[in-house]
Order: sequence, then C-alpha cells, then structure tokens
Amino acid sequence: MQNFLKVDRQEPEKENVLARIKNFQEIYKVFDKKHAKNQAERCVQCGDPYCSSTGCPLNNFIPHWLKKVAENDLDLAFKISNQTSPFPEILGRICPQDNLCEGSCTLGDDGYGAITIGSIETAITERGFEEGSELNFPGITTDKKVAVVGSGPSGISAATFLLRAGIEVTLFEKEDRAGGLLTYGIPGFKLDKEKIARRIDILKEAGLILKTNCEVGKDIEFTQLEKEFDAIFLGVGASQGNTARIGGEDHDNVFLAMEYLTAIQKSLFGQEKPALYDVKDKNVTVIGGGDTAMDCVRTAVREGAKTVTCVYRRDEASMPGSKKEFKNAKDEGVEFLFHKAPKEAKLDKGVLVLEDTEIVEADGRKKVQIIQGSESEFETDIVIMALGFNNHETPYLDLDKSKWNEIVVDDKLQTSKSKIYAGGDCIRGADLAVTAARDGRSAALNIIEDLL
Repeated sequence: MQNFLKVDRQEPEKENVLARIKNFQEIYKVFDKKHAKNQAERCVQCGDPYCSSTGCPLNNFIPHWLKKVAENDLDLAFKISNQTSPFPEILGRICPQDNLCEGSCTLGDDGYGAITIGSIETAITERGFEEGSELNFPGITTDKKVAVVGSGPSGISAATFLLRAGIEVTLFEKEDRAGGLLTYGIPGFKLDKEKIARRIDILKEAGLILKTNCEVGKDIEFTQLEKEFDAIFLGVGASQGNTARIGGEDHDNVFLAMEYLTAIQKSLFGQEKPALYDVKDKNVTVIGGGDTAMDCVRTAVREGAKTVTCVYRRDEASMPGSKKEFKNAKDEGVEFLFHKAPKEAKLDKGVLVLEDTEIVEADGRKKVQIIQGSESEFETDIVIMALGFNNHETPYLDLDKSKWNEIVVDDKLQTSKSKIYAGGDCIRGADLAVTAARDGRSAALNIIEDLL
C-alpha cells in the first residue's frame, strides 16, 4: 500500500472514439486483476478516510476493500464491497466519482491523483463473478411480505437488503423490464443493460417476485397492497421532465430528455422507434448542462445526427455533471455553447432563438441574468430539454406530500402511514442513483427492525 510515489493514477482503457460512436457498448474496459491491484496499492489507508466518511453516500468500506485488492484477496474484497452496496459494479460505472469518493481522496488534494475508486469498485465485482464469488441470501425464512413499488435504484436496493433478511419481496414495475432509471434513463455506453438484468436474476433466485407491466394505481390498486403486505416501500422516482418555458416548445420536434432516452433504449431492445425520435442527419440541440444532457448529446451522436450542440446558460466550470462525461462528449464531437439561454423555438423555420447570459451577484448569490437585446438565431431541427426532473402526480397515494409533490418522510423514511416507507427521488427530487440506493438500504433496515 501507499505506493502512490511510484505509481501514477491510471484510468481504465477507453474505446477509440471513432469506433465507440458507432454503437452503444460501454466505452470503458474493466480493470483486470493486475491493474486493479496496481491502482489499489496507491491507497494511503488514511486514519480518517474521507472517501468513505464524507465522499460516499453509502459510506462504503472503501479503504478496506482497496487493501484486500492490493493483497490479492479478491473474494474478501468482493464480500466487503457488496456488504454495504446493493450493486457496486453498477455504481462504480455511473457514480460521478470526481464529485464524491475520488473528489474526497487525500491524494487528489495533494496533487498525486486520486485513487481510481470507481474503476476498482467495478472490477472487484466483475472479476469476482468471473472467479465464482457469490452473493449469499438465506432464502425466504420469515412469514413477512413487503411490496416494493418501482424497480429503480432505490427499489432494487430495498429489495436486496430485505431479501438478505429472509423477507419475501414483491417488486412492481410499470415498464416491461426492471431497472427504472438504470435501464431506460442511462445509456448503454455508460451501463451495459445485461449488468442490471444479472442483478435482477440474482434477486429472483433469492426469492424476489417480479411483476413487470404492472402499474400501481392503474393495473393494481394501492389499497390492495396495503391489505396484502406487512410493509410497502415506494421508490417511484421523479422523472417528469422540466421545460424551458419558452415559446414554441409545444412543437413536435421539441421533446424531453427522458422521453428521448427511453425511446432510444427501447429501440435497442428491439421495439420500433417512433419517427418522432429519429435524429439521423438532423441538427440536434440539447438544453442543459448536467449528466442527463451529456447522455442525450452522446446518444444523438450515436443515432447519426448531423450536428449535436449543447446549450448551457452558465460557463463550463459551473456545469453540474461529471467532468469525465463532459470530456467524453467533447471527444465524440459535441459542440458547446456557454452563456446562452433559449428564448423561443421556431422549428418550422429551423431555428432556436438564443439570448446571451451573464453571471451577477444578487443577495450574496451568483445568478444568471439575460443580456437584453442579445438575441440570435441558431440553426437546429430538434431541441431536447434536459433541465432536471420533478415528481409525477400520484393521486392514488393518500400520503402527506410537499408542495413539490414529494412524499414526506421522517428520519426512518416512514411516510404519514407507518407501514409505508419511501426513498429516492420521490422524497427529495431528482438526485444521484447512489443516494437512492442509500435510501433503499436505510428503509429496508428500518422495515426489518419494525417487522422482525
């Protein structure tokens, strides 16, 4: 360990840009055991590991499994990594580590380059599966039954920890496949869909009852769940996209990010793609600067768009998403327009009216201000709004909600009805998958405490 003076930080090998933009396969290769060990040996083994204590929402035992990887004890590293996380090989791929664990790494602060925690985390489970490491579930050993509504990150996490306690779980998913955001919101070039299916299969082998194409409140009444189950966990997400509230946004060629990403992923699963979402040989403009915007622009590149441009109202340094996703987008040919905001979509004429912006100090905060008289026209055929998400209306849930339609919970993640728990985006608005996973784990542990 502490080999950082001799070994530099190394990123996993990445597919050549000209090859990768032709398909939706993952662009990063998983570390082999040698490279994972080599990078893990750089860890300082801090007495107070910020990577775990403040950088990771799950408080994963990062230094512990780094040490075991360095010692060539992959099986124990696998067990430690999977103890606190419901799907480390998934979060290792999609977490914005530069803003979380790696951003908190002491070596990053000292200029040596943070440990490649996410890549090692992915490699531990992938290589562990290859070598026969297993996730141990006891089977259904209790007479308790819990319903989980929504199979996104929080729902899968809750199901995982409930099944570990021997509690029967029935998972309700309105789509034809489980995974929620992981399946339909995150493109395959970041997360291979087979990895999600593998996790679901493991849970099914552990006793999970999965009901797809079953929308609670429509295909089955919520009151029925209340009667049949000892507890309920709600992980229904927050996928109602925001718009820019500009003129012309009701045009057919203006659509929301999640609608677009979902349609493309379903087409990759073999379903027919609506003509509306065909961007081949068209000029595409994406509004927004977060990771969802990067997912959209990179998807449009792979779908054969003529040009792809991202419009963001602030500067590059202010972009809220992962730096590596921004770099990947640039490498793949995406153009960026900073300090620009949309004013009107005139897509019958093939233009988007933009205004220049500036950052001003107001009440001690930096705010975006439109520069009057700065309008310009930008040629485009399609506009995709990637401006964050709100909660859907859930009239079937007779629960206390905030003015933003978020489900109100206490510190145990219990709702206004004691047997109903909730977590993930539906309680706080759109956030990270790892935060949702933490909620699912916390709620499951509280349910276990209350039922057993």
